Amino acid sequence: MKEEITRVLTMVQEGKIDADKGSELIQVLREKEETGNKLFEKPTKYLDKTLKIRVVSTENDNVTVNLPIKLVRAVLMAGHSIAASIPQSEKYVKDIDINLIIEAIENELDGQIVDIKSANGDTVSVIID
Repeated sequence: MKEEITRVLTMVQEGKIDADKGSELIQVLREKEETGNKLFEKPTKYLDKTLKIRVVSTENDNVTVNLPIKLVRAVLMAGHSIAASIPQSEKYVKDIDINLIIEAIENELDGQIVDIKSANGDTVSVIID
């Protein structure tokens, strides 16, 4: 835990996050240690799944992204607060309810979670498989 607290203090010192956010993060780290919670406490079966993002464009600008759920969870937990403290990215992440996303992962949301089709035939799918 000392390493994590040192990282938080370094982020405060470098101006990446403010002192209030740093204090909040340190408190969360201490609570996790006290309760014995681990970052990846769910059974590995779910955490071994993959988040798949598919964008199919009528102009063949297709996108395929596969991310392990373990990585998604860890990055969401760490990255959101960092992104929110950077002026250039703050406007993009300020309205994202990160707790709702983490809760969905912790409740083992599965299958297709997003299915969007535009009028011109483009599609976006997000699947946990």
